[in-house]
Amino acid sequence: MYTCFSPEQKRDFVNRGFSRRSFGRLAAVLTAGASLPFYNESAMAQLSAIRGPMPPDAVKINANENPLGPCPEAAEAIHNIVQKGGRYLYEETFGFQETMAGLEGVKPNYVQPFAGSSAPLHQAVLAFTSPTKSFVTADPGYEAGERAAKYIGAKVIAVPLTKTYAHDVRAMAATDPNAGLIYVCNPNNPTGTLTPRADIEWLLENKPKGSILLLDEAYIHIAGAPMCSDLVAKDKDIIVLRTFSKIYGMAGLRAGAAIARPDLLQKITPFSSGALPVTGMAGAAASLKSKSLVPERRKIIAGVRTDVLSFLDKHNFKYVPSVSNKFMVDVKRPGNEIIEAMRKEKIYIGRVWPSWPTYVRVSVGTQDEMNKFKTAFLKVMS
Repeated sequence: MYTCFSPEQKRDFVNRGFSRRSFGRLAAVLTAGASLPFYNESAMAQLSAIRGPMPPDAVKINANENPLGPCPEAAEAIHNIVQKGGRYLYEETFGFQETMAGLEGVKPNYVQPFAGSSAPLHQAVLAFTSPTKSFVTADPGYEAGERAAKYIGAKVIAVPLTKTYAHDVRAMAATDPNAGLIYVCNPNNPTGTLTPRADIEWLLENKPKGSILLLDEAYIHIAGAPMCSDLVAKDKDIIVLRTFSKIYGMAGLRAGAAIARPDLLQKITPFSSGALPVTGMAGAAASLKSKSLVPERRKIIAGVRTDVLSFLDKHNFKYVPSVSNKFMVDVKRPGNEIIEAMRKEKIYIGRVWPSWPTYVRVSVGTQDEMNKFKTAFLKVMS
């Protein structure tokens, strides 16, 4: 049942409190990877909001995607490598790894490429949590890690956000002396709000001994906030996740990375094997080399976001101030009712978090898409 594990891995699992009966379920996690139905943003968006196929003219603002798609440089690199797709082309992965390492100020062996950031998130849960090592997260927060932790029998501790919608780092540090993994998504998903860099540094220095800080910076480029790869370069107990699904517009092309000390990367990658998609690796490397992509797209997204939040202000709708490509709006009734009503208007918005049952999450799309959202939202809310 658990022949897929090496003797060292088996000992590690037993030492962390897993029973031998747990190995079968752990093997299922490793075999299925990010395809398990609760694991990624798109899967949760499908489960929470969509019943059947979308109409061809639907507005899809439910999964925090970037409708701008890959930049021209990435599109060209992808086009040029498609005909070579019959080869594994590991050199494309190495090229992406070296390019990212240079930009982040770390050595290449501190960067582990992945097909998106879902896999390293889930594998970090497997590596550092267990029945005796808890998973600490924000509430509301991105649920993929929490669901993976519950799946393998790890205790999940959800800590409410502060009054300013930041992670309550002092409460997170104090909640469990045996915490295995403390997860911070910054900017947070679903609220789109920032936790100050000083708070992240404090958490890193004051977290329980032996625990690891998992910092998900999927939306950091959109906010223009300070990144934390320099903390990795200082060999701290931190893993930084990056994805090309958001500002880089490559959600369907799959590229991402974990940035951490080599010993931490080794703990989350012993189960990884095989080549990564060459289209994703080539597109990601080209995206990193584009000097204008991030500032231009940050400006575009901010402009559309400011417009829709001004609309909410004008009509006296309560929302959470966001610096990301999504926001939470209070609909003053069960959120799922509004999700279904908007769907009838061909507008597909995001899901509801149990702790905030009257709030719905809305992704920021194109200006035209958000104009259609505004029209439908006024109709539904009236």
